[in-house]
Amino acid sequence: MVDGAPLSYGQGVTFTVVGSRSGAAPFALSVLDNAHTGMGCAVAETYRAVIDLARLAERLGYHRFWMSEHHAMPAAATPSPQLMLARLTGETERIRLGAGGIMLPNHAPLVIAEQFAMLDALAPGRIDLGLGRAPGTDPATAAALRRHPAGNDEFPQLTVQLLAFLADRFPPGHPYHAVHAVPGPWQAVQNRVPLGDTTPAVWILGTSTFSAQLAGRLGRPYAFALQFGGADPAEAFGVYRENFRPSAALAEPYTLASVGVVADDDPAEARRQAQSAAAAMLRMIQRAPYTLPPPDDAAAHDASAEERRTLDGYLDRFHHGTAADVAGRLDALHSRTGVDEIMLVPMGPSRAGHRRTVELLAEHYALAPPG
Repeated sequence: MVDGAPLSYGQGVTFTVVGSRSGAAPFALSVLDNAHTGMGCAVAETYRAVIDLARLAERLGYHRFWMSEHHAMPAAATPSPQLMLARLTGETERIRLGAGGIMLPNHAPLVIAEQFAMLDALAPGRIDLGLGRAPGTDPATAAALRRHPAGNDEFPQLTVQLLAFLADRFPPGHPYHAVHAVPGPWQAVQNRVPLGDTTPAVWILGTSTFSAQLAGRLGRPYAFALQFGGADPAEAFGVYRENFRPSAALAEPYTLASVGVVADDDPAEARRQAQSAAAAMLRMIQRAPYTLPPPDDAAAHDASAEERRTLDGYLDRFHHGTAADVAGRLDALHSRTGVDEIMLVPMGPSRAGHRRTVELLAEHYALAPPG
């Protein structure tokens, strides 16, 4: 539990959160890729498109490029974002790379600490580790993943364990005091080499005040996934800021909101792509496989009144239209919440459409890479 839980160790990992505000936006801009794979598209083709989008985001001046963890979803081919991040460390030079997020109850904290320390060694100072407590899949698949007893309620303690492994700071007497993540501080001491200057930047992800309170108490940056559900980010950000405790990792609160977007020169095409994404969310709610139908199929679906309410809700949640249309809603989100950074989540089955979304919004906000 967050309230009353001993969150005292493992908080000494230092990093700096820097927003990229070189353009006209009053907030930093980043990209999240869910490896969306439309019907008729091979997964190898999707992975090539992910690499291309990361390169494009870097060239255009976006601040971060994240990927997320999903399982048993035909339209979201990222069961292990850290594997793709390893590839992206060699495909990019400047942009920050990260997982948004790793669903920590699916994993042993020691394994995640070691994997992301490896990534930081490959791309020092560029690795973000976003942590979430949802399974990223359906209940049956979650049960197959979670062979250890940890569940969502243990997320705060799992997070603290991971932070302690990254910093090698379990207190004397703790069962893991003599357990060390490699690579990490302990390995550097044993090999008589200088400790690295960087470490993965740990974020807390969520869609509720629970995650917001935890992020604040741990003194970590907080990311709100606005593309899911109907929770209010303003309320969550308020709880986060009220509970924020400055730490060695972060001196002041830092917030991010991820938003589903489709931008196109033709607003009708943007709506078509968003309709496909809404149809995929409806399928997931109905416990059907999460697939992205062709836009014509999504538009032709004879929806019941209840289905139409769900579809319309997601269609509104996914910001779609021209670049000016989408940017107007992003600006309104910033004005209402004071969010420090907005992460674009390109939606729909068209990978070409994802590229166009990223290009149009970079042009609208006059993004430019540093230097």
